[in-house]
Amino acid sequence: MKTPIIDFIESYNKSGIVRLHMPGHKGVPILGAESLDITEIKGADYLYEAEGIIAQSEANMSSLYGSALTCYSTEGSSLSIKGMLAAAREQLGELHIAAARNCHRAFLNGCILLDLDPVWIYPEKPSENLCATSVTAEDVRRVFTEHPELNAVYLTSPDYLGNMADIKGIASACREREALLLVDNAHGAYLRFAGEGLHPLELGADLCCDSAHKTLPALTGTSLLHVSRSAPEGLAGRVKAAMSLFASTSPSYVLLSSLDRLTSELAGELPRRIIECCRRVAEVKSELAAMGFELSGSEPMKLTLAAPGYTGDELAGQLRSRGIEPEYSDEGCVVLMPSPYNSGEDFERLVSALRELPKREGGRLPRPELPSAQKAMTLREAYFAPFERIPVDKAAGRVCARSAMSCTPSVPVIVGGEVFDEKLINFLKRYSFFEADVVK
Repeated sequence: MKTPIIDFIESYNKSGIVRLHMPGHKGVPILGAESLDITEIKGADYLYEAEGIIAQSEANMSSLYGSALTCYSTEGSSLSIKGMLAAAREQLGELHIAAARNCHRAFLNGCILLDLDPVWIYPEKPSENLCATSVTAEDVRRVFTEHPELNAVYLTSPDYLGNMADIKGIASACREREALLLVDNAHGAYLRFAGEGLHPLELGADLCCDSAHKTLPALTGTSLLHVSRSAPEGLAGRVKAAMSLFASTSPSYVLLSSLDRLTSELAGELPRRIIECCRRVAEVKSELAAMGFELSGSEPMKLTLAAPGYTGDELAGQLRSRGIEPEYSDEGCVVLMPSPYNSGEDFERLVSALRELPKREGGRLPRPELPSAQKAMTLREAYFAPFERIPVDKAAGRVCARSAMSCTPSVPVIVGGEVFDEKLINFLKRYSFFEADVVK
């Protein structure tokens, strides 16, 4: 597959032209990537008004994913999520959206900026982990019945722990109400190439974002926003303007080049390597289960595990002491994210390290359920209200001003406008939140 962005930049670098334009390094290799780092000069196209080399590259990516449109982001899925929300709002006129609670902070920020007041979907079976969700199609139908004004649903699937929602069933529930389905598939960009019927676009999502850098060989900050071929007429035409509403006017051509190169990788041997990696992960899961580890999540290229007698953070510490860095850990589990670029030796070291883990007595450590919260204000009202920071132990009965979440995984325990109670305070302390921003 051709790489029009890279080809243009390489030709420009060989031309010997005098660079009297941004950026200031003029292509001199100070860090090493400067030769790829150009700006929107003549011939380089414009990301959110693309008609040339960027449009060609995006069309290549769209053909690989089977979308009606794929739009590049050099500001991560945080931008793509806001773009999805803005495009959906413009399409529908008024956006009334229900969302699973394990959403990323980018969704909350988009709601604040667009003045959206989401309805939270609390599943019939509450989650024991901040990152996980178990929202079903029946949960969605119940929320539609309780809130007849809803015209869109937002899900995170796969979630940070590797749980995959029933996108097909939920998409069917949305079609029954002529509601849009938006999916944050940031962790699942590879799913299109891991087997049939795994990617949200194949399962009925109207809008979907993928973080190319999380599981595919693209640089950090690269993301894709897809519009389904079955999405309502006109939606695809709204995406570029929606993205530009929040995006920088100076997109990184280093990151655009990375996405351009990804198209040629995906058109080549990478899909075969993805399938092989998923097969290897499945083997490791079987080995670890036989050793007594507790595994969770159905995502085929992620390992989420717990060990008897260990907290997840303790287990992560044991892995670090053996030269293995996990993606994430908390009180309950450790998350490991392999890719086709991990070697067979990497997998062997992991299995060996876990086999050598000192045994501890005790079973599964108790994990309290994530409590729901009472709402007093909208997200936007709370965010822009005067606030003060107080010890979380003194927050009972106060209204949250700024959503409480850690940098990773950026999933909220309590969101702006909700009222603190003792259950929420105890859950916050589990995640090392000891102060809270509350409305004055």
